[in-house]
Amino acid sequence: MADQLQQVEKILPEDIARTFEAAINVFQGKTDHMDDLLKNGGTLLRKVSKKFTSTQLILTVAALAVVSIVVINRASQDE
Repeated sequence: MADQLQQVEKILPEDIARTFEAAINVFQGKTDHMDDLLKNGGTLLRKVSKKFTSTQLILTVAALAVVSIVVINRASQDE
């Protein structure tokens, strides 16, 4: 039973691809994909949180926040 649970919780490349695709769509202004981004991002975060230590998880979230801020800043400067 424990093996089945661990197998279900593996981080798959599809999880990352779906989250990235939804993020790109939202960034391009397709706000109808926001639900997909939240769902896929939450699933990915749940799976990652089981594998990472607390410190690794905090650093990962901080890195994502920095990247998001930089991307938003560059996008606002282009307009």
